[in-house]
Amino acid sequence: MGVGVGEEDGGRNLEEKRNRYKRMDSDFAEEDDDDAADVASRRQQEIKNSNTRKYVFACALFASLNSVLLGYDVGVMSGAIIFMKEDLNLTEVQLEVLVGILSIISLLGSLAGGKTSDAIGRKWTIALAAVIFQSGAAIMSLASSFTILMIGRLLAGIGIGFGVMIAPVYIAEISPTIARGRLTSFPEICVNLGILLGYISNYAFSGLPVHISWRVMLGVGILPSVFIGFALFVIPESPRWLVMQNRIDEARLVLAKTNESEREVEMRLSEIQQAARFVNVEKYDSKAIWRELFNPTPGVRRMLITGCGIQCFQQMTGIDATVYYSPTIFKEAGIKGNTQLLAATVAVGFTKTMLILIAIFLIDKVGRKPLLYVSTIGMTICLLGLSITLAFMGNGKVGILLAILGVCGNVAFFSVGIGPVCWVVSSEIFPLRLRAQASALGAVGSRVSSGVVTMSFLSVSRVITVGGTFFVFAVISALSVIFVHKCVPETKGKSLEQIEMLFQDVNEWQGGEVELGDAEHLVPKE
Repeated sequence: MGVGVGEEDGGRNLEEKRNRYKRMDSDFAEEDDDDAADVASRRQQEIKNSNTRKYVFACALFASLNSVLLGYDVGVMSGAIIFMKEDLNLTEVQLEVLVGILSIISLLGSLAGGKTSDAIGRKWTIALAAVIFQSGAAIMSLASSFTILMIGRLLAGIGIGFGVMIAPVYIAEISPTIARGRLTSFPEICVNLGILLGYISNYAFSGLPVHISWRVMLGVGILPSVFIGFALFVIPESPRWLVMQNRIDEARLVLAKTNESEREVEMRLSEIQQAARFVNVEKYDSKAIWRELFNPTPGVRRMLITGCGIQCFQQMTGIDATVYYSPTIFKEAGIKGNTQLLAATVAVGFTKTMLILIAIFLIDKVGRKPLLYVSTIGMTICLLGLSITLAFMGNGKVGILLAILGVCGNVAFFSVGIGPVCWVVSSEIFPLRLRAQASALGAVGSRVSSGVVTMSFLSVSRVITVGGTFFVFAVISALSVIFVHKCVPETKGKSLEQIEMLFQDVNEWQGGEVELGDAEHLVPKE
């Protein structure tokens, strides 16, 4: 009997061991299942994040296509006016007016763009800008007289006015905070790409008969409208505009497509709703907005000084004159022949486009302000060097080389800093209720400054020489360095709503105190 009990205990122990091993195997299997589930979940999240980034990238790119049209017009006109002058017997004054009037008249589009984008939405304002510009481009390419050229130019200017103010606003409102600087610089990248395409078009069609060449150059600029039409089926409406229209569910859907986590979606939606609380279209009309802009609080005044000031300095340093009249500059340096002149401008366009790509990778890493310092200081040096070269070293091989280097250096420093950063800063510093109209006001400052510079460049150069004109640009560029130091805060890594609060503190607004202020917030208080 004792033996039977022993066998029974042994059998029971053996069974318990087997069960324990089974439980251990089961536990290991469950752990393996959990690990597999975690891996699968992480993989799905990575795929979702990648798709989100691609979608936001596509939206920013499509919203920037109008800027390609602007850049193409700027680039192609630099060469087209050579052939226009010969074909239509235009005077020097007519050429100045034809080139510069686009910037002046575009202020009408910029002023109307703020109210229009609040009324019909950011997305359809982008579409309206393209339609108006393309109509003007078509009229110009078929023009038989200076009068018809001017009609087309006026329409193109209005379309550009809409485009230059709405694209940065739309991109800033749809972008996640971490990538906003990089994405908001897309319009400037597209402007540079358009300029390069315009220069290449000049060179490619310069061999055609005079009465055909400039028409083909202008007509090719109509092609991007096909892509803009396609873009309207891809890009969504701005979530901030949807909130302003009390279309909260639609805004949440857009934010879900442009942000990587549900938590971030709800946080962004809450911030937008709080900012839009007083901006409901039924309660906050445009007259009240303009009253606030022209009778601003101290915080809004600082925003206007920063936003409008950087827009004006961007143009007063003479970048549009450099681009529009680069053949004139190189002719002054000693280059002869239209083909050689246009080939030199291609080098300028290539440099401008390549350097803007550097800015897009740096703007969210090193910040806005360091790029502005590098840009404005570099431009000042290049403009001063170009002035000295044209004044004392023209018509020689060394002078030609230094002139090309001076122009390329100027556009390179412009493209790596104040070119793209200007639009980023001016689109992100204004509160939601003022953003569209204030951005329009800044764009007006930019367009007027550009128009004054381009419409007076040839006349002023005749009085004080081309070298003297670039010395004036060098002085203005030096003043822009001081402006950046005193009036432009660092906005990298901050949400639009945090930036709004930033301007309420005068210490953080002036002279780069932002970084110190941010550091203080990280120090625990006793």
